[in-house]
Formats: sequence, C-alpha cells, structure tokens
Amino acid sequence: MKKLYGVIGCPIQQTMSPLIHNDAFLHLGMDALYHAFHVEPGDLEDAVKGMKALGVSGFNVTIPHKESIIPLLDEVDEHARRIGAVNTVVCENGKLKGYNTDGPGYVEALKQVTQTSDKRMLIIGAGGAARAIIYSLLQEPGVTADILNRTPEKAISLIEEFSFHDRCRAVTMEEAVRSLPTYDVIVQTTSVGMHPHVEETPIPLSTLKKNAVVSDIIYNPLETRLLNEARLKGAVVQNGVQMFAYQAALAFQQWTGNVPDVERMETLVTERLGGTSC
Repeated sequence: MKKLYGVIGCPIQQTMSPLIHNDAFLHLGMDALYHAFHVEPGDLEDAVKGMKALGVSGFNVTIPHKESIIPLLDEVDEHARRIGAVNTVVCENGKLKGYNTDGPGYVEALKQVTQTSDKRMLIIGAGGAARAIIYSLLQEPGVTADILNRTPEKAISLIEEFSFHDRCRAVTMEEAVRSLPTYDVIVQTTSVGMHPHVEETPIPLSTLKKNAVVSDIIYNPLETRLLNEARLKGAVVQNGVQMFAYQAALAFQQWTGNVPDVERMETLVTERLGGTSC
C-alpha cells in the first residue's frame, strides 16, 4: 500500500518540499506520496488528529506551527525539545514523535563549505530559525559566537535559556561591525534581503576578512545582496538551498531509513528558482 507523507503550514503554496520528496521516492523506487496541506492555526489540533487517523507515515511542520504542535505530540526528541520547535514528525505504531532537522540540517550544509570546529562566528538574528541554528552550531567543538539582533534582549534571553554564556554573547551593530575582521563565519538567519526587498542587507561588510564564510539561509533570491557583497570581497558564500536540502534529507531518513540524494534535491530547488546555487 502506498505510504503517505506531507507538510503542514499556513501559507503552504510556496513550499518546494513535495518537489524534492516525491522525486526522492521515485528515484529510490519507493511507493510513497508527499503532499502539502494548508492548515490554519485554529485547525492544527484537528489536523494532527487527522494525520494519525489516516495513518500518515510522517510529515513536516512549517510556519506557524513548529512551536504550537509540540503539546499535540506523543513524544518529542530531546534536541527538538531544547530548541522548542518541531519540523519533522514520525508516525509509528499510532504514536507521533517530533524532531527538529533544521539545526542539524544547517550544520551539515555548512560543513559542505567549511569545517565548523574552532570557528568564531557572527549569527545575525535570534528568531525561530536562529534558535535551531544557534543551538546546533554550539554543539560543535570549539565554536564561539556573537549574536546580533535588532532586539538585544532577545539574544540575551536565548543565550541564558541555552546556558551558552561561556561561548556566546549578544552584540550591538556597532560591536559586530568593529569585530567583523575577526569572524570566520557569518550566518544570516533573518528575512532581510528576501524577495521582494532584495536591496536590503543586515550588516555592512566593509572590513570582512577575505576568506571568511558568509552563509545566508535565504534562497529567494538565490544570491542576496549580502552574499553578492561578500563574494566580491573574496568570501566563500552559501545560500539557503543546501540547508533546505539537508534538513529535508534528514527528515526523509527519519521517516524511511533511506538516504536520499541531497545534491539532486539541491539541483531541483535551484532549477525551480531559475538559477545556479552559490
């Protein structure tokens, strides 16, 4: 019998998850289907009950349900519990277990362009995406990080919640710009520079060191103004396509036990967006 997988979110029409997961099922010869489900916030509890009742084998969770779904699940992985967000649910023996592959997926993507251990990083943003990324990056040996956020109190609260005082600090824009030559990796986790506001950039890069890595989780446009400026300064740049592909691949493995072709996923997303990956 064909297995059913999916993603729930609101809005959901823009998602490219069905594109890459259905291709992976086909590529691996699996009898399965992945579908996008629009779920309004007020309907989340009913939707989760429906997934269980229909025997859905697994599903992804996207905005705005990643936090609110947690009390509706039977079990939550420790990593997802610490982050406070679930983006992947495995349905097994009538039980729903939540995971978070956003953070680990980002780390795996970053490792495609640089070693992550013993790096000094600047992380821009302290929102939902940043939570998963910061928590996962600080699990890597020797990583230290400054967090730049429009509301410094939010960054401070995040550091206190994760108990990262010894390796992490909140900084102002002035402090971040002054420290720019010391950062090995800059991670941009906000919506600044996303289509249609493509001329915006979250930080000036005038003193960026030449071989720094600048990673932006945005993938529409494929090259943000931040990445364009970084590339022109000789930095290694990475857009959000690889993170999207790696978090999807980790979810796929959680559901099926099979490892999909991540490069194939990246290519599909990049082609759909009409460009070439950074």
